[in-house]
Amino acid sequence: MKQTSLQGIANKAANDKTYRFRNLFGLLTAGFLFLCWDYINRKASPGVDRIDAFKYEENLLGNIQQLAEQVKEKTYRAKLVLRKWIPKAGGKLRPLGIPSIADKLLQRAVARILETIYEQEFLPCSYGYRPGTGTHKAIQALTGELNSRKYHVVVEADIKGYFNAINHDLLLEMLSQRIEDKPFLNLIRKWLKAGILETDGKVRHPVTGSPQGGIVSPVLANVYLHYVLDVWFEEVVRAHCTGHVYLCRYADDFVCAFQKSEDAQRFYKALGQRLARYGLEAAEDKTQIMEFSLWKPKAKTKFDFLGFEFRWGLNRWRKPVIKRRTSRDKLRASLASFKVWFQKHAELPKKMLFAKLNRKLIGYYNYYGVTGNMQSLNSFANQVKCLLYKRLNRRSQRKSYNWAGFEELVKHFEVTKPRIRHAI
Repeated sequence: MKQTSLQGIANKAANDKTYRFRNLFGLLTAGFLFLCWDYINRKASPGVDRIDAFKYEENLLGNIQQLAEQVKEKTYRAKLVLRKWIPKAGGKLRPLGIPSIADKLLQRAVARILETIYEQEFLPCSYGYRPGTGTHKAIQALTGELNSRKYHVVVEADIKGYFNAINHDLLLEMLSQRIEDKPFLNLIRKWLKAGILETDGKVRHPVTGSPQGGIVSPVLANVYLHYVLDVWFEEVVRAHCTGHVYLCRYADDFVCAFQKSEDAQRFYKALGQRLARYGLEAAEDKTQIMEFSLWKPKAKTKFDFLGFEFRWGLNRWRKPVIKRRTSRDKLRASLASFKVWFQKHAELPKKMLFAKLNRKLIGYYNYYGVTGNMQSLNSFANQVKCLLYKRLNRRSQRKSYNWAGFEELVKHFEVTKPRIRHAI
């Protein structure tokens, strides 16, 4: 399928909001799958069949032709999803599902088609897992809206175990509003119902959820919350509010701002009922309603969103503005991660150690280096240096460096310094 075919789908979806697409399944040809191969992460872990991208690529044309034939003949079967557990802050673990490389490729093709349709549907308030947007645009938009000083109450919320709680039947019903193609929808159903091979060797067959790690999962998750939250907020909540309202959502993490307290209280009470109707639940420890008003300085409230703490403060001209800094939980979690990393890598040759360290620091600064966050970045950098100093001095029984010598070492290997990378 050529790019012009996708553009035609996009135009049709944009121009006719009631149109239901009928021949999407026929677009999953060998030619389209071959084009989608460029979007596959070659370094990703292999699935249950232990075939990684490099192995699959050894006979790429033959493998893709075989996959396309299986799809066409409707003999394609989704393989088990390999379960992995990823450490999170606070000692928690996040489940990750790893499909086989063939399943990833077919999911990528389906995801591109779904994105082409639903990018014409999704609302501007949605920033997660979408082309041309992302976390920093969400942060910028939220900051700009709050700086307008129209809002006095904020509801911050997160959905508990969202990817594991998506109702399959309701999701497919939502998709059917724009897609009238049973074979295409059946492919999605196969992935939703695919068995999960747990770390203990047991196979679990999910009745809800879409595994994090599946390439098609992000767009499916966005479709679900588009109908559950975004459309409801714009068409129902906004209509029942008498003051200004605003929604900013990144995946299952969202912030709602209200001008009037009574509107916020009514939304906060209705939110739980709305989520429950679709099998979802707000995470109690991450969901709250608070005063967040420039005109009530005694409140001194703050909230976290996408790893940043938002609060009112003063700029250099003593004018009130929204201030952002790395959230304390994320700062502590990052330092704990670096501490573990130093324990594993401190014995490396120094040239290699500092090269790897710089890559990690650049990744951190690329995310948290936003306007106004320099103090937090400097604090983080100094604490990382202290962790490294202590670890290097444990490499032998005798102390290897005093602080002056260590500073010379850091200078010699040109450890990356904090800098603002996003003027937002």
